[in-house]
Amino acid sequence: MFSAKQQKLEVIIGPESAIRGDLTSKGTIRVDGAIEGNVTADCVIIGEKGLITGDAVVRQMIIGGRIEGHVRAAEGVEIQRTGDVCGDISAARLTIADGAQFDGRSTMKRANAKEIGYSGSEELANV
Repeated sequence: MFSAKQQKLEVIIGPESAIRGDLTSKGTIRVDGAIEGNVTADCVIIGEKGLITGDAVVRQMIIGGRIEGHVRAAEGVEIQRTGDVCGDISAARLTIADGAQFDGRSTMKRANAKEIGYSGSEELANV
């Protein structure tokens, strides 16, 4: 799932941490705690115990925990076996592992980052 375009890890939400409010980063966000709000980033990784309650606009997302909200990804979304998504996913590529939970609708089509709505990185404008 990771590529040469991936930005460096910018934000880590630890397992004992919780954030209320929107979070924006041009890099990668790792969530092992909880975020209540919308997330905009290059890449979001939700750890097995991580939770996002809100929408996500990203280039790519890896879900090992839970997200309750819609996901719009310019490239791809991977729901790992421990992942749980309650919301719609719009992405160019969607991978769902055996055992993962997905309650929502998926839309898959090639789109550039501007059509998806992500504007955090110059590299994404050329996707």
